[in-house]
Parts: sequence; structure tokens; C-alpha cells
Amino acid sequence: MLKISESKLKKIRKVELGVNRNLFLICALITIVALLMGIIEFFSRGNFPPPGMNVFYIGILFIYSLHKEMLRWLGEKSKERQGEWFVYSWIILAFILYIINFLTKGYFSSSSQGTPLLALSDITATALEVGTIFILTRLSKVIKIGLEKK
Repeated sequence: MLKISESKLKKIRKVELGVNRNLFLICALITIVALLMGIIEFFSRGNFPPPGMNVFYIGILFIYSLHKEMLRWLGEKSKERQGEWFVYSWIILAFILYIINFLTKGYFSSSSQGTPLLALSDITATALEVGTIFILTRLSKVIKIGLEKK
């Protein structure tokens, strides 16, 4: 196994913590934009095109989450749990939009021309993908804890 001195490990952690803060800020900004674009698409009933940034957004979120896990495996004991807000935001948004769509008897499920709209299903897919990334990072944490106890 590769051995790294404690001083080098501290330097690596310090640099990577800075990178992780930047990745979080980028991810938070993209999350806000993606949420707003999804809301606009939903309420416009087809007057705005689908954002089409799902793969990009999930990719950026995955990079942030993977980097955060790398820090954990390097021994960083940060108690910050900011990434959870991404999960909560998407789940709450999807839930609220489902309620609105239900109470309006499906008004936001089709355009004024009667064509089906996919905004709600796209937001749902994103919420589930964000939740999956969250669960995978939690699983990584449990595995690390299990390996440390051996």
C-alpha cells in the first residue's frame, strides 16, 4: 500500500478542501439554474423548451460527490453536509409540482394544443438521479466505516 507522510497528507487535504468548496459552489449555482429552468418549463406549459441539461447537471453533481467521497477516504473529518440540500431541493420541488398538477386536474401535463408535456417527468427523473448519487455516497461512507473497524 502507498504510504504518504502526515505532512503531505495535510497539504493534500488542504488543497482538495479548496477544490471541493469550489465544486460545491459551482454545483449549487448549476442546481439553482436547473431548478429555475425546470420550474419555468413546468409553469409555461410548453412555451419554453426543455432545459436539456440533465446529463450535464447530473455529471457535475457526480463529480462533486465523488470528490467529496475522495476527501472522506483521505481522512477528512468534515461535518459539512451541504450536498444533502441538492437532494432535498429536487425531491421537494417534484412533490410540490405533483400536488399543483393534481389540484389543477393535470393542467400542467399538457400544452394548450393538447400535446403531452414532460417537465414533471424530467424533474422527477432528475430528483431520482440526485437521490441515487446521494445513496451511493452514503453507501461509500458505510463501507469506509466498516473497513476501519476491521
